Formats: sequence, C-alpha cells, structure tokens
Amino acid sequence: MIEVHPNLHVGGEVDERRIRGQPGWFTIHACKEPYHRQALGYTGPAASKDHPEYLIARRDSRLILNLVDAPNVKFIGPSLIDAALAAIEEHIGTSQVLVHCNQGMSRSPTIAFLYLAKHTDRFRGLGHDEALAAFRTIYPPYNAARGMSDYTRIHWDSYAS
Repeated sequence: MIEVHPNLHVGGEVDERRIRGQPGWFTIHACKEPYHRQALGYTGPAASKDHPEYLIARRDSRLILNLVDAPNVKFIGPSLIDAALAAIEEHIGTSQVLVHCNQGMSRSPTIAFLYLAKHTDRFRGLGHDEALAAFRTIYPPYNAARGMSDYTRIHWDSYAS
C-alpha cells in the first residue's frame, strides 16, 4: 500500500485484508472478484443487470465496484470511475481512504491517478503522458491493463484540472 496523497492509499487485496475492520478507514473495492460478488451474493458468472446494485454497491465504509480489468475500454463505464472519485472526495477529509483492486497495479491506481488529476493541483497544466510519468514516480507499481490505460487517455481532458 502506497499513500499517493494525504489520506489516499492505493493497494491490492493484501492491503485491504490488513486494514479491514480498522476504524477510520473508507475502502473502495475496485474489483468485481470477490468483493462485488460477495456483496450481492451471486454465484453465476455475473450479477443480474436488473439488480439495483449491478454496477455499484454501497455498504458501511465501503464502495464496491463491479469493475473488471477489461482489455477493451468499452467495458469501463464512466459511472464506475466517477462514483469512486466522488467517494474519495467525500471521505478523504475525515478518513484514510484505500482504493484497491486485486493486485494494486491497474484499476485502483488508475482511479487514484484520475482523482489526483481532477481534485488536486498535482498534474495541473500537464498533458496525459506527462502526468502519467509523474504519477509513476509516486506509484511505481502502476501497470494499467489496456482498457484502463485507454480510459485515462480518452477521458483525460474531462478529468484534468
């Protein structure tokens, strides 16, 4: 787990297990397996698209995203990313926030990268590639899958400060 901004931490499942149940933490599970599946209780390959929490589930001190590390950007909905950014912004002033995915290399750091672009001055005036290089200095394990990488490139202007 790496703190990329005051109160904003990025990591993987191991980090989530380490802080689980500790007071003062808000967790964003940026991965379908096993968190979204457990929250909704489905056993098949996917939750029903008719379920009111098909994309996003909220539980005490947790936001749970039905987010897979897809190779194609069309499977990464802005509503998932925007919900995560809003939750970080809502809780970062009063809690430690952990954004995690399974390995802490793609989905969770992408969300943190976009949060920093939208809600801080860290990347002000930088283009996507320059900001990404700067982010990699604070989060070296960043290795986004194709879908997440394309998402940041395509949507950069809508998030950059």
